[in-house]
Amino acid sequence: MSDFPTKARVVIIGGGVVGCSSLYHLAKKGWTDCVLLEKNELTAGSTWHAAGNVPTFSTSWSIMNMQRYSTELYSGLAEEVDYPMNYHQSGSIRLAHTKERMQEFERAMSMGRYQGIEMEMWTPEEAKERYPFLETHDLAGVLWDPSDGDIDPAQVTQALAKGARDMGQKIIRFCPATGVTQHDDGTWTVHTDKGDIACDYVVNAAGYYAQRIGEWFLPYGGRTVPSMVMEHQYLLTEQIPEVEAWSKEHGGKLPLIRDVDVSYYLRQEKHGYNLGPYEPNCKGHWLSDDDKMPEDFSFQLWQEDLDRIEDIVTDAMERVPLMQTSGVSSVINGPIPYAPDGLPMIGPMPGVKNAFEAHTFTFGIAQGGGAGKVLAEWIVDGHTEWDMWAVDPRRYTDYTDQDYCNQKGMEVYGNEYAMHFPHHEWPAARDKKLSPVHAKVKELGGVMGVYNGWERANWFAQEGDDTSLEATHTWGRSGPWEQRIKEECEAVRDGVGVLDLPGFSRFYLSGEGAAEALRGLVTGGLPKVGRINLVYVSDSRGRILTEMSCMRLGEDEFVMITAATAQWHDRDILVNAMPAGVTVMDVTTTRDTLIVTGPKSRDLLAGMSDADLSTGWLTHQAATVAGRPAHLVRVSFAGELGWEVHALNEDMPAIYEAILEAGAKPFGMYALNSLRLEKGYRAWKGDLSTDYSLLEGGLGRFVKLDKPQDFPGKAAIQNERQQGVKKSFVTLTVEAGDADAPYMSCIWSGDEIVGETTSGGWGYRVGKSIALGMVRAELAQPGTELEVEIYGQKCRAVVQEDQPLWDPANERLRA
Repeated sequence: MSDFPTKARVVIIGGGVVGCSSLYHLAKKGWTDCVLLEKNELTAGSTWHAAGNVPTFSTSWSIMNMQRYSTELYSGLAEEVDYPMNYHQSGSIRLAHTKERMQEFERAMSMGRYQGIEMEMWTPEEAKERYPFLETHDLAGVLWDPSDGDIDPAQVTQALAKGARDMGQKIIRFCPATGVTQHDDGTWTVHTDKGDIACDYVVNAAGYYAQRIGEWFLPYGGRTVPSMVMEHQYLLTEQIPEVEAWSKEHGGKLPLIRDVDVSYYLRQEKHGYNLGPYEPNCKGHWLSDDDKMPEDFSFQLWQEDLDRIEDIVTDAMERVPLMQTSGVSSVINGPIPYAPDGLPMIGPMPGVKNAFEAHTFTFGIAQGGGAGKVLAEWIVDGHTEWDMWAVDPRRYTDYTDQDYCNQKGMEVYGNEYAMHFPHHEWPAARDKKLSPVHAKVKELGGVMGVYNGWERANWFAQEGDDTSLEATHTWGRSGPWEQRIKEECEAVRDGVGVLDLPGFSRFYLSGEGAAEALRGLVTGGLPKVGRINLVYVSDSRGRILTEMSCMRLGEDEFVMITAATAQWHDRDILVNAMPAGVTVMDVTTTRDTLIVTGPKSRDLLAGMSDADLSTGWLTHQAATVAGRPAHLVRVSFAGELGWEVHALNEDMPAIYEAILEAGAKPFGMYALNSLRLEKGYRAWKGDLSTDYSLLEGGLGRFVKLDKPQDFPGKAAIQNERQQGVKKSFVTLTVEAGDADAPYMSCIWSGDEIVGETTSGGWGYRVGKSIALGMVRAELAQPGTELEVEIYGQKCRAVVQEDQPLWDPANERLRA
């Protein structure tokens, strides 16, 4: 090929809607020397058989942002690139059968309002007026989303491709990538049947082939992509005269229906219907060695299997009896990739420099526009406009084997429209990573939750407590756990509690230059030998990238401890920041941690340890506990006198048993969350995210602008300090009803939204509902009265002093 490009800044592998959107958005950011490779024709994978729905609804802030952007992009794309597209923003009516579903709708509507999406809650009667063919007798209410609709998947993909080409990008069809090679300087060569392309960055946008492409990156630090493939069927009816008549009279399409409690969507297709079920008795594909993905499945479908969706089809016909007057004209049954949580992977490839991912989209058409924007920002700017941890590939680590992916994909598909209640834990693919005292924790009544694959006790049930999944189907704080959480918090307040905390991410740094490299990475100072402190890493905008506990063992010897879920995220930060000669060793899986805390914790440990328990707060020491070697760290996320006890896995059972026998009461993650809220301690990717700067987050005391090192974000923080912050972190006490404020609840001042909550819950020591959040800087004054919207209810809230609600002078912590 005479015009085959041998060099590019970025090579994208995969020509579906996401790959083409990524190419288009890279060009929009000025990178016009990029190449997209497609093994067949554009749209040959999941894109070509997609239904093409484009909703904005989500209860995830970042996903809603991404989908909202898609609708805004698509509405003007045809004119911008001069390519005709069928895009119908018909609006949708989302049906609620229960009070709990109505609460979910209220939450989504509130988030949508904050983002400028004018959703409305309708009565069943109002829905009937808008959709006369709808049966509404058994509905509690309806959510109206005017921006919802559908688009032709092939047309939007071709429009994005044309826009990219017009700006200078190259698309090479019928050109399979065959492998990659990374060079010592971090650049790549992408191999194809038609020649090699040298590039700076590679993007895996290969849809349901992403796992296969991902294997090419294993020699360069990669991992097997955590994904699987589901069969998804939708059926098209024959034409219906009444639908045609309605469309002619009203000059458009009927609104799209989503009956989420039954689990299907129903939309007008020409003058008939498109029915798309998400059936509980679903079917995965290519899950085992005797059912392997073929080398090429372009433009192919599977045999229909209507028996599997018969019940849902029957229900839809009862909901819209007009459907019964028409036969089925065709059934589409094609592959859809699924990640274990049903969300795509967009962002840096874990463990691999200069490689990115944009794949495993379950709703690729709806998210494709926003995904291209997000990926282009990752590559060009090194960060994204919105915090996108929800889709960051590094959210998964080493527990996501194929069995896990298969089980979770089936579970997510079969519960596609399920409500994600705050106390609910999904049961599939459990027990992937267990603490060395897991059996004992379960014996004590531990009701478990999953944290980066690790099983931890959320609360401890007593005999007779209801631990069924059904009991968790509530947005409220009340449930069988409430009394137990209260008792656990009181034990920590009055005596001593113990929490088993497996999965703390731990990195051992050593080698000449480690200290200086850390000074050039973190915003603040490093602790002295024998001490520990919090350090923060910001991005180039001065926003909060991560928080780590820095434990100094020697001049150039450190242990960095971070959140369980941050393991691969923070590993990449540390590895990329350290010079040659400094080793970064991940020792997460070799050790366990106990939090031993409460006013009697010193007395308890004194009876079984040779440690010097008189040392002050934020110190650490090697010692023996119950005759076993351990490391004691004088900190407590619960805000009471306490220690973290770190020990090797094989030594922890004896230590845990001794602490229990000495009278410590086991407590769980729900109690810990309550205790940390009372202290105003921030949680990663809730209160601490790249949506906020360090100064907005109230973390200015962890920034040293006078140190000589030019840490990331230093100039931006300096500028922000001079200009003043626009938002400020606050603690609110809330006159809440039955439920506490979830993440991203709107904060109101009169009739205006002035901020959002970042976390919330009940404080059992102070006896109040607490919300942490961000508000306009001028409203952060103590005593300011605001309102927090909780599942549709506006609740009075008061800004508190900039200090902990519990033990504001930290006297108990330092005791």
